[in-house]
Amino acid sequence: MRAAAFIRTIAIRGATVAALAAAPAVLAGDPPPQYAASCGACHAVGVAGAPATGNAEAWAPRMEKGMEALVASVRNGLNAMPPGGLCNSCSDEDHAALITYMSTAQ
Repeated sequence: MRAAAFIRTIAIRGATVAALAAAPAVLAGDPPPQYAASCGACHAVGVAGAPATGNAEAWAPRMEKGMEALVASVRNGLNAMPPGGLCNSCSDEDHAALITYMSTAQ
């Protein structure tokens, strides 16, 4: 089990580096402080099926579930997203702010 968790961590870190290297240099609006170190790793360019930041169309069906359900998905992990979404220090309010930022057209 530990080996699988280690491999998953290494894969996520590798995807993080790749996503940040390919990410646009400028997004409209100021991202929450945790974005670059956590959500941006996958959501900047839509790694592993993550809806890309600023793509309101991709976020629309998710937003229909409601913020409470989305925050629960982040807290528990969903598909390739690990529990906490790479931000283990984030509160539910932090996650809600990050979701709002990412789901808003940039």
